[in-house]
Amino acid sequence: MPAKMLQIPTPDGQADAFAVFSDDGERHPGVLLYMDAIGLRPVLEEMARELAGHGYYVLVPNVYYRHGPAPVVELPEHIGEGVRPALFARLMPLVEAHTTERALRDADAYLEFLTAQPEVSAGPVAAIGYCMGAVLAVRTAAAHPGRVAAVAGFHPGALVTDAPDSAHRLVPNLTAEVHVGLAEGDMTPEALGELNQALDAAGVGYTTEIYPGTIHGFTMSDTDAFDPTALQHHWDRLLPLLDRALAGS
Repeated sequence: MPAKMLQIPTPDGQADAFAVFSDDGERHPGVLLYMDAIGLRPVLEEMARELAGHGYYVLVPNVYYRHGPAPVVELPEHIGEGVRPALFARLMPLVEAHTTERALRDADAYLEFLTAQPEVSAGPVAAIGYCMGAVLAVRTAAAHPGRVAAVAGFHPGALVTDAPDSAHRLVPNLTAEVHVGLAEGDMTPEALGELNQALDAAGVGYTTEIYPGTIHGFTMSDTDAFDPTALQHHWDRLLPLLDRALAGS
């Protein structure tokens, strides 16, 4: 499958991004894949390749592009518990600098770029994400209800907070079908209930599911949190969702 690094023009500069798609000469539905807090790296490229093999054009932007090309922070080959504190001390300022306003400006640019690619078919796209990327996927889908038909988030960051711009408050704007796959400690029962209530009120098709025996980051094979059974469960939920939502694209 063709894979390449691209530059996405944004109002704030150029975002480097990884793109991969089938080389069958056909046009395929677009998927915007948002990285986790650790950043764009080989494990996400591998996941994008897997997804592209099922008939999608997958775009994975470096959300931290304002601070430099990926990897913005030097990453070890395996992110074990011993290195996490020092690593996240360097990552958290990047996470905190990625404000809602920046996220929305970027989402506009990412979707414009994705849908303009000659290998991407006309019609709606999907926004999916991991960790903080789940929040970005929800924000993107809520801001572009006419363009995003599927949204999925796995081991999400803080989808439900007290902030006025909390992602769960945007749910009434969604038209996309939604899946949220949670690790056991990702959300309190109260927060999950609040998210479900918002999704019910929005009238969209959705599933929220706690993946048993998992911890935050379970899809990421370069971390100690990785759970291969849960990763497969994630594919078993994600692929049918995309097929349903994007079948006509």
